[in-house]
Amino acid sequence: MRTRSLTIIAAALLALLVLGCAPTRTQMDFGTSYQLAKFSQIQNPQAEKNLKPVEGMDGQAAQNAVDKYRKDFEKPAPAQNFSISISGK
Repeated sequence: MRTRSLTIIAAALLALLVLGCAPTRTQMDFGTSYQLAKFSQIQNPQAEKNLKPVEGMDGQAAQNAVDKYRKDFEKPAPAQNFSISISGK
């Protein structure tokens, strides 16, 4: 009787050990959603191999866009101060 109980306990512990160490579905799919989101946001994965110059915007328009972008960082906008007075009268 004692040997049978020990055998059942040992089998149960072995089953728990094997099932506890087995990878879960979450562990197997870890990072899949990140990779799918990254892949779906890349329009042309082979774009780094294209060495042709970019076309579509003339030089003056591009220079104006760059100047405006840089000017935005020169001086921060002044903070607006608001004053609210509440009287008890």
